[in-house]
Amino acid sequence: MAITVARLKELLAFEGVQLDLADGFSEIRDGYVLEHLRFRLPDGEEVRGFLTRPKAGLTAPGPAILYAHAHGGRWDIGASELIEGRPALVDAPGPVLAREGYVTLCIDMPTFGERAGVTENAAAKAALWHGRTLFGQMLSEQAAALSWLATRPDVDPARIGVTGLSMGATLAYFLAAIDGRVKAAAHLCCYADFATLVETGAHDLHGHYLTVPGLLRETSTGEIAGLVAPRAQLITIGWDDPLTPPAAVEKAFAETEAAYLEAEALGALVFLPQAGVGHKETPAMRQAVLTFFKGYL
Repeated sequence: MAITVARLKELLAFEGVQLDLADGFSEIRDGYVLEHLRFRLPDGEEVRGFLTRPKAGLTAPGPAILYAHAHGGRWDIGASELIEGRPALVDAPGPVLAREGYVTLCIDMPTFGERAGVTENAAAKAALWHGRTLFGQMLSEQAAALSWLATRPDVDPARIGVTGLSMGATLAYFLAAIDGRVKAAAHLCCYADFATLVETGAHDLHGHYLTVPGLLRETSTGEIAGLVAPRAQLITIGWDDPLTPPAAVEKAFAETEAAYLEAEALGALVFLPQAGVGHKETPAMRQAVLTFFKGYL
């Protein structure tokens, strides 16, 4: 029997939180509007966010995207990836998505960006010692960001997608699995069967943020991604990416594909593997994401 959303939340130690907007201002950029945002968590911690949106005012609520930033050992980047990009990306995604008509939000995850004063190792250990997980905290905050995004007058809450590269990719499909408000999920370069990664030693390439005790006793990557069915999902990987070796990708995809087949939604699952590509976004991946969201949002 496949794992339930409720049980997955228990394993992740997922706890609902709320993000309240504390401050913000807007500026007009080349072809889009950038909003600098500051949110506040219930414990008083402030969280930086960036939002990009079309320059022309929308006549009706439109589609939106929650963008989860990557890791890459660059704890200094965080949410600024949306507007400044990073080496593994073709270019900054925020301006591109705004010009395509999307309202896109990205927030600093714990230990990244302005929150990098606490190291990932320290945060992961502290969370585990308290019976929580850093990954569960990240997912809880992403869900809160989704809630805030859905309340904006320029956003149609029934047309919200989620996307990300690497760590952001993992956040994207996990969030879509546990939160039915995500209509479409597109994730790049971080989809592989965890158990196979452990068998080959490739799991050590991933950060401690992803440590979830007992996860592999009850479920798998492919099964978790399968919880997104029948909603739309785009999976992109590079066959030469050490974080997603072929054997681990193939095992995961077989399970996800089976879930979509059972849901009679195989047409909503899109898989784009690329030969000769490592851990980075390619122009073909970028175009696939834009085409995917245009079709489903």
